[in-house]
Amino acid sequence: MSERLLLITGNYSPEPTGIGKYNGEMMQWLAERGYDCTVLTTYPYYPHWQIQPPYTQLGRWYKKEVQQGVTVYRCPQYIPAAPSGMKRILMDASFFMAAFFRLFTLLFTAKFDVVMVVVPPFHLGFLGLLYKWIRGTRLLYHIQDLQIEAARDLQMIRSQWLINTLFRMERFILHRADIVSSISEGMMKKIAAKSGREIFFFPNWVAVSYFFPINERRQLKTDFGFRAEDKVILYSGAIGEKQGLESILEVALAMQDDARLKFLICGAGPYKTTLENKARIMSLQNVFFYPTQPSSHFNRFLNMADIHLVIQKANAADLVMPSKLTTILAVEGLALITANEGTSLYELVRTHEIGIVIQAENQQALYEGLLQAVNEDSGHITSRAGDYARNFLAIDSIMTSFEQGALKASR
Repeated sequence: MSERLLLITGNYSPEPTGIGKYNGEMMQWLAERGYDCTVLTTYPYYPHWQIQPPYTQLGRWYKKEVQQGVTVYRCPQYIPAAPSGMKRILMDASFFMAAFFRLFTLLFTAKFDVVMVVVPPFHLGFLGLLYKWIRGTRLLYHIQDLQIEAARDLQMIRSQWLINTLFRMERFILHRADIVSSISEGMMKKIAAKSGREIFFFPNWVAVSYFFPINERRQLKTDFGFRAEDKVILYSGAIGEKQGLESILEVALAMQDDARLKFLICGAGPYKTTLENKARIMSLQNVFFYPTQPSSHFNRFLNMADIHLVIQKANAADLVMPSKLTTILAVEGLALITANEGTSLYELVRTHEIGIVIQAENQQALYEGLLQAVNEDSGHITSRAGDYARNFLAIDSIMTSFEQGALKASR
């Protein structure tokens, strides 16, 4: 009889980026290998911050569906169009309550061998603990973002009392889960320091069969509306405050005399309108905004770019690991990454020489890094990037390690 696995998460396929994308690929991989997989989640909203078709009219109530062999229970949730600290708390609370009522029915109708909670929101771990205690199952708690630290350091929550309360709640979960895992060494160290336990390494991956280098990049540029001789500098991903994307506009202004340079910001998010308005006020003719690209030609889109920007604010270092980096490496793209010395992202890029790393929130460093990327031969960097993706980030090797390690270790 196949092992039964329940995933509790706020993000799931068909969300095209971030945690939802990884959760969907993970459950599909496990289902294809004989696991009986069930997901308790909400409706796809990220990175657009509104429910996406074909779920638009369904998002106010519960729904059960089967997606690629996985049973999915979707729950209603409040989704703020312009998320703030308090609105994010309300959003997470609304999903927690809706998921609690659905989980209550599953307590008496389904027996799972493993419950896996992927966070944020961190307090979904209480739902996993509830099922663990009542049905005697095993709990895996996987941390994609250090949500509380990010909310504190980005000043989305300013109340120290509330921050301390949230940390106490999180420690309660960390001490009682059977396995705790995370995606980077820096995050694992922070989690270990506050939990006093060993953390399992479960990094994000890339499907190298879907993302790979294409040689005819000059032709790809014309396909996407640029000239073959243009140098396309791409930021593709969620557009929120933690990225500090204003720096792209500033460097575009400083480099506007070079007609070859085209800055392309692609994606969705609550901060996109603000950026577009700033670009308009600055009269930037070399900055272009594209919507999130469909998966059918996303590999071609990534291959079109000459330089890929991976930008984060300094105080977000080691609180989140940019998922976009895995696909950039897989297409042998040249990544220009903001990360300060001592962070796991900095050490990863420098150790393996898979990108150009510069100091975070340093406008002059971004300018000089772009000059280096535009004018110097980077073939040795991009070839190492591709090798690293194929050797260390392929989904099969990472998921096999997870299956043999975390899943079996929790038995």
